Amino acid sequence: MTMIGWLQIILYCVIIVALTKPLGWYMTRVFNGERTFLSPVLRPIEIGIYWFSGVDEKREQHWLTYTVAMLLFHVGGFLIIYGVMRLQDVLPFNPAGQSAVAADLSFNTAISFITNTNWQNYGGESTISYLVQMLGLTHQNFLSAATGIALAVALIRGFSRASMRTVGNFWVDVTRCTLYVLLPICIVYTLFLVSQGMPQTLGDYVEATTLEGAKQTIAVGPVASQVAIKMLGTNGGGFFNANAAHPFENPTALSNFVQMLSIFTLGAALTNVFGRMVGNQRQGWAILSVMGVLFLAGVAITYWAEANGTPTLHALGLTGGNMEGKEVRFGIVASSLFAVITTAASCGAVNAMHDSFTALGGMIPLINIELGEIIVGGVGAGMYGMLLFVILAIFVAGLMVGRTPEYVGKKIEAREVKMAMLAILVLPLMILGWTAVGVVYPAAVASMANAGPHGFTEVLYAFTSATGNNGSAFAGLTGNTFFYNLTLASAMFVGRFFMIIPAMAIAGSLAAKKSIPPSAGTLPTTGGLFVGLVVGVVLIIGGLTFFPALALGPIVEHLAMNAGQVF
Repeated sequence: MTMIGWLQIILYCVIIVALTKPLGWYMTRVFNGERTFLSPVLRPIEIGIYWFSGVDEKREQHWLTYTVAMLLFHVGGFLIIYGVMRLQDVLPFNPAGQSAVAADLSFNTAISFITNTNWQNYGGESTISYLVQMLGLTHQNFLSAATGIALAVALIRGFSRASMRTVGNFWVDVTRCTLYVLLPICIVYTLFLVSQGMPQTLGDYVEATTLEGAKQTIAVGPVASQVAIKMLGTNGGGFFNANAAHPFENPTALSNFVQMLSIFTLGAALTNVFGRMVGNQRQGWAILSVMGVLFLAGVAITYWAEANGTPTLHALGLTGGNMEGKEVRFGIVASSLFAVITTAASCGAVNAMHDSFTALGGMIPLINIELGEIIVGGVGAGMYGMLLFVILAIFVAGLMVGRTPEYVGKKIEAREVKMAMLAILVLPLMILGWTAVGVVYPAAVASMANAGPHGFTEVLYAFTSATGNNGSAFAGLTGNTFFYNLTLASAMFVGRFFMIIPAMAIAGSLAAKKSIPPSAGTLPTTGGLFVGLVVGVVLIIGGLTFFPALALGPIVEHLAMNAGQVF
């Protein structure tokens, strides 16, 4: 651990905090339908989309109608991705002549991208054509990200409105998010990435001759446009198999830093949107503080673990930290920071191989996902996930003082608490349930590259990543099998939509309630006591749920490695 390393981490945090307020102001205006500096250009396009689609932008929806519209929207997205992958061999823009993708892999990939997971059981450059990358994957990267943000805004409206039966219009929210937020940023972002050396072409793969005289095929394609939304929308699916460790997806130290910034930018800004919409920006800063405490704790542990290495490495004379699986151009600090960021958000992009991290260094990314990726989290998903924990924290506080819990002027009653618990308990059901099957079913065990605790962690991480809609992998597990394609797809589907539906039910319930003024007995929810309470509830629920699995994997491996054993 070095001073330069900590300065990088501090600089990152300062920039994220600095961007939160102005971007939150802009996004609030967008979702309130107010005029922005882009309105003269984009408003006519927005009106044209509504006219063509038959959408009345002034007609809002009940929470159930909003949710059904979202689900039907994703059915269409699934059919598009599955169809173009199965017909890939007869469709244009396929310079490498990629064959049609197998049915089970197409199914897994389609579920993966509509759920904003972007788990990839394939190598992009050796499996997917340019058309599928653009029409199937990049297209869905925009829409799944816009959906997450729209759902978060709908839940925020539940807190900010009073005596209303509607939470907005799904079609309007998705359109405005895509037009006014995602597309403008991605256009500028793509041009920046191209300036750093990232390819953006529809030309054929390049044939090169190595110094030894051998022929080599260098994969290129429309990379920059996909990477921009992959990072900004916390999608994470790589154009290449090596993801952000590939020099064409992450050419320079500057591109690496900007990519890390873009992963957190929108998620952090949504906390400010929350504060503005409920009429008290301090509420948003309190939620961001909870996220910040958990994030910095994770970064500190991961950086410490990777910078100190292991006794086995020290015995081999390899001091200076654990560089296995890391790019030399990024080093330990940028790799550790990236790993925590991408798993604190539901991004899943990687610039280092998590399978090669130390036991404790690899445990933190695993814990980040198991907590529900609420530490900033995926765009939108992190915000509504954190609000579920806030509801539970307020409920616990109400039990302590013996009065009905309240939050931003709304009473938190049995219905909201039950829905919050239902949404949160979906995660361990999928993660622990499928992991138990995966470590005893022979076909699944055959996919493990390692034995013992490390092999167990590979399986645990896979189902954790899928259920948490993260998409990163421990990279030691062979996932492209019939068993894993189907089970991971089911985990991704349940982890996304079975959490969304209870959250939307909460939005509808809260919007219909009257606002009540704070009283002398109301718990202050903008100070350090509240921040500490929420952090404690998050850690207690996560610890009680997942500690046994962690003890069987990373913790046992850490103890064993310190005793001189290697798995």
